[in-house]
Amino acid sequence: MAKSKPRAPSAKTPPPSPAATCPAPHLDGLVSVLDEHGVVRPGCDPGLPPERLLYLYEQMVQVREFDRRMLMLQRQGRIGFYGPILGQEAATVGSVAAMEARDWVFPALREGAAAMMRGLPLVEAVNQLIGNGADRCKGRQMPCHYTLKEGNYYGMSSVIGTQVSHAVGAAMAAKLRGDDVVVLGFLGDGATSANDFHCGMNFAAVYGSPCVLFCQNNQWAISVPISKQSASETLAQKGKAYGMPFVRVDGNDVLAVYAVTKAAVERARSGGGPTFVEAVTYRRLGHSSSDDPTKYRDDAEVKVWEQRDPIDRCRAYLVGRGLWDERREAELKEAIALRVNAAIAAAEAHGPPADESLVTDVYAQVTPQLREQLAEVMALEGRRVNEGAFPL
Repeated sequence: MAKSKPRAPSAKTPPPSPAATCPAPHLDGLVSVLDEHGVVRPGCDPGLPPERLLYLYEQMVQVREFDRRMLMLQRQGRIGFYGPILGQEAATVGSVAAMEARDWVFPALREGAAAMMRGLPLVEAVNQLIGNGADRCKGRQMPCHYTLKEGNYYGMSSVIGTQVSHAVGAAMAAKLRGDDVVVLGFLGDGATSANDFHCGMNFAAVYGSPCVLFCQNNQWAISVPISKQSASETLAQKGKAYGMPFVRVDGNDVLAVYAVTKAAVERARSGGGPTFVEAVTYRRLGHSSSDDPTKYRDDAEVKVWEQRDPIDRCRAYLVGRGLWDERREAELKEAIALRVNAAIAAAEAHGPPADESLVTDVYAQVTPQLREQLAEVMALEGRRVNEGAFPL
């Protein structure tokens, strides 16, 4: 019997998954470069230059120290709310580092490090957490909801999953305009149950939106474990249902995250369409400073993930390469502490937003009614309206 000719792929057949060009999957289908001791798996090193490796490490160390200090400020009543990243540093830093400056980032809750990598000064981050007069949003956005237009970092929404549609739409706009831009859209494991996840994934796959949808599966959507979030064997495979390439990566391995995201970005930029990435990681603290995780999870689980710490693994790798030592570690931590202390001092020196901003941000020309209402409110506290604050 004559052999039949292989069928040519249709126009709908998606290109190969980024996993085909990244380090091969190791355990549980995870793409991995470093083992839990920071040793490179044979043939898996992505070959990043030393300065890039040190940049990745320093960014992770900085956001961890920033997190630690901001949680202290919240406990002291100096800021109202904070969403910590402890344990997820590699997923955020590695993925954002794989983007070009012209690309856009659409964050979820735990991507503050991305804003800082895109140029948000630490003092502006603290301004936003305080909501003072120097805050870009004048205290009208929840803490941790940074925005940085000049860094192509989109201001996030607290509504779960809406940024998926936003990211896909922005990427489509770039495609229609002929811009050489890729959009990185973050989401958590809980967002995969939101309507916008379905809408965004389906639209992106059908129309070839040049985006990377990056799911930080930190095992817990506040108090809901991943086992009650989805019956799928993995979250990554949800990409298959929508007809797009997908990959599951060790989210605590900064080199693997970088390699996977870089491949997905290059694929999108070359016209290959979207990719869905599941980064398997862990949130070691509460969902936010308002959450007590001891009420819904076993501390033994946290201890297991502490042994997979992303910063420890990266440091061990750098030491093994001869790029890092105890002296450099001490110098880096001292420098970061000074930066954070200076940012806190500068931010706390600012007063609250001007009262007049309550109405000047409503209309270009403030109406007589709003001026009258503001004057009544301020009179209750024995203050007068600063007429010079109103635009002519």
